[in-house]
Amino acid sequence: MSDTLAFALLPFQLPFMQTAFLVTLMIVIPMSILSAFLVLKGWSLMGDAVSHAVLPGIVLAYMLNLPLALGAFAAGMVCAVATGYLKENSRIKEDTVLGIVFSGMFGLGLILYLNVESDVHLDHILFGDMLGIQMSDLLQTGLIALAATAFLVLWRKDLLVHAFDPQHARAIGLPVRFLHYGLLAVLSLTVVGALKAVGIIFSVAMLVAPGAIAFLLTRQFTAMLIVSVAIACGSSLLGIYLSFILDSAPAPTIVLLLTATFIFAFVRTVRRAGRATDTPVVNAK
Repeated sequence: MSDTLAFALLPFQLPFMQTAFLVTLMIVIPMSILSAFLVLKGWSLMGDAVSHAVLPGIVLAYMLNLPLALGAFAAGMVCAVATGYLKENSRIKEDTVLGIVFSGMFGLGLILYLNVESDVHLDHILFGDMLGIQMSDLLQTGLIALAATAFLVLWRKDLLVHAFDPQHARAIGLPVRFLHYGLLAVLSLTVVGALKAVGIIFSVAMLVAPGAIAFLLTRQFTAMLIVSVAIACGSSLLGIYLSFILDSAPAPTIVLLLTATFIFAFVRTVRRAGRATDTPVVNAK
């Protein structure tokens, strides 16, 4: 075996790289499924909001000697519920409310973080540390991924109806409030599961990009889910591999791959639309 081929196969032989591949796949499967629902529902910014809003919960959990995941989940739910309450009880649009809530909570988290001595490095919160995952983190992420995926798969039809037309969902007797807050809870839960390994920046990208890319490439929801998961898994595995070869950070490399894939899908869609417009209409008479 040549030295070049041996180096190319090295990432698949190292235990910490194998763990990185595994934990990332655990994370991206529920996040990419959730991404499809968020894009259809117009909640893409909600993923950004919850991802940033978990910071004060992490710091407070550290101060109280509680599990960081518990604090992150609680903060994410506070952000989601506060956003829904403010939207329903004011004339402010949802995107404006999201911007106010998540920027305020993120600012609070930064102030708390800078005034509390902790061994939780801010870079690990923002960018993750997938190459330093412990077995306990792997177990926690696996359980969260399993619970989130089960909810999204079992309730996918009801969630789809609710995403397109909440009024119709209520009229036909679907549990609208359960679907609404269940989706928010799963969103917070997946962000918590992703936080240790990949961080906030990756979470935002993974909650938006796969669903947006699949939306450009497909016309049926089932196909959209499959494409979203395939793109997320493929980009993640390739990004981790390239980060080892190029000696770069894994999470930003994956985000760049997702961005390049979105640009490709957008250009392809525009070109296909242009060809359809330029096709001459043949008169059947």
